[in-house]
Amino acid sequence: MLEYDATGFLRGGVPHRIVAGALHYFRVHPALWEDRLRRLRALGVNTVDTYVPWNFHEVRRGEVDFTGWRDVARFVRLAGDLGLDVILRPGPYICAEWEFGGLPARLLAVEGLRLRCADPAYLAEVDGWFDALVPELLPLLASRGGPVVAVQVENEYGSYGTDAAYLLHLRDGLVRRGVDCLLFTTDGAHDTMQQGGTIPGHLSTATFGSRAPERLAVLRRQQPQGPLAAMEFWIGWFDRLGLPHHVRDAKETAASLDELLATGASVNLYMAHGGTNFGLWSGANHSGAHPCDAGYEPTVTSYDYDAPIGEAGELTEKFHALREVIGRYLPLPPGELPADPPRVAPQRLDRADGRAGLLEHLDVLSRVAERAAPLPMEQLGQDRGLIHYRTRVPGPRPGLPLRIDGLADRAHVFADGRLLGVLDRNSPGETLELATGEDGVVLDVLVEALGRVNYGPQMDDRKGITRGVSHGGQRLFGWQIRPLPLTDLAGLRYDDDAQDHGGGEGGGDGGGGGEASGGRPAFHRYTAVLDSPADAFVALPGWGRGLLWLNGFLLGRHSAEGPQRTLYAPAPLWRAGGNELVVLELDRPGSAVELRDAPDLGPTAAAPSSEY
Repeated sequence: MLEYDATGFLRGGVPHRIVAGALHYFRVHPALWEDRLRRLRALGVNTVDTYVPWNFHEVRRGEVDFTGWRDVARFVRLAGDLGLDVILRPGPYICAEWEFGGLPARLLAVEGLRLRCADPAYLAEVDGWFDALVPELLPLLASRGGPVVAVQVENEYGSYGTDAAYLLHLRDGLVRRGVDCLLFTTDGAHDTMQQGGTIPGHLSTATFGSRAPERLAVLRRQQPQGPLAAMEFWIGWFDRLGLPHHVRDAKETAASLDELLATGASVNLYMAHGGTNFGLWSGANHSGAHPCDAGYEPTVTSYDYDAPIGEAGELTEKFHALREVIGRYLPLPPGELPADPPRVAPQRLDRADGRAGLLEHLDVLSRVAERAAPLPMEQLGQDRGLIHYRTRVPGPRPGLPLRIDGLADRAHVFADGRLLGVLDRNSPGETLELATGEDGVVLDVLVEALGRVNYGPQMDDRKGITRGVSHGGQRLFGWQIRPLPLTDLAGLRYDDDAQDHGGGEGGGDGGGGGEASGGRPAFHRYTAVLDSPADAFVALPGWGRGLLWLNGFLLGRHSAEGPQRTLYAPAPLWRAGGNELVVLELDRPGSAVELRDAPDLGPTAAAPSSEY
């Protein structure tokens, strides 16, 4: 059992220092969990830390899944078998640059529900989650012989609110259901954040990445006695769409860790291994004062985080620098370090097997809902993906501005099948000019959702169109709406005339395809042949933006905005022989798909010192 007294942690009554590394099971293919945990242990840490994302486990309202990729108990037991203690952070909110901070999107469809406070409607939803989750956790607790030594109550609540009754409800809910290990809170190293997020009588910890004595002094002001712990010590940073790949110098990071450990404090390295936001699970930040303001910043697919264990398991320069520091304070595990996983032999796929237009397959991919006005995804039971809206604009009309109010997040607009233009939520006042003839035009609006805000006051982030569409100041009504979660592509009918399409619709230079096809989005299918499965990095040079599937598994988003230039495709997703790659391209198709043996996360820049 992990306990603490006025001076520090005790494990089995013996003074103990936690040196943990964060590794999220939901960001690592389950066939690789043991490999990544072994690498984590080789770093020298004695504990692994992971969140438990509510929305990852609740596949449908009232249906919670703890099997396969979602088998958190298996992950925890693997860690215990390798000699690691486990710290669990079960939410209900986790942040973690994860879609909606781990909350289910359906909460945004509940009229009047207020997030992360003692609102009865929200508390009832949280209680349902704890009713499902806690029975899975109880056998894993140290009091029952398991490796879980501590459980967090909420996450960085002081960065969001001040509802002490809400925090007590969560604490009491865990205890009442049988959680009898050490409970703690985590907040930023600022007095106001600590004041807003702590629970009297429970351990408070802090989040920061540098200047440890100064940050720990804040923690000590708020909690005069007990262990000092950096429950998130940021040794890298995440990447946002369109900005450089963040890196942090290995030597500087190691020096900051040494400074922290020299104080006698405990630490959790965030992230020891970042992994990948597979599928559509990456979240977003928002720097504006209002949801309709510019300042929306989606997170990219890679969660490499410039971590010591790279996205594909490689042991980096930072790994060796941090391991050397940890070895000054804890005995390092014996034995050789794990070798880097094998990589695919590079190849270029110049010829597509076929193409399937998205707008031509709406009825295959979705069911239509008739509504008077556009509705956001959540009100139609959709969590993630794309959503399509169609109406008729009467005519004749001269060129008038077409405007979308409450757009989240990016819309391709078509008039009678011709691309009129693209609108983005970060340009909320932008319009497109639309003229109509005698018969009017069919207006199609295809909206791409890029991840709900996971941090801060703008978390009420509904996707699709939340307010309405106007033409010349007149609201348009009478809509057909088709949710496109894109979870099943089996019904697509590919045009096998790949000779005409190459890698896209307009030929081989990767730039003219979108113009030649009127900018109509389409799926492009390729076949890659491998002698044996191995890690690969898929590049889409010349392509615009969209999604990429491997053998039916959605790897994530691709975008020419960068910084990320390759998507990680782990070995367990490949098979010997033929492998199907499907690219959904929304802007402009390229001429080829490449399999590479090294990642390219884009041009680098040091993360701002303010982030640490």
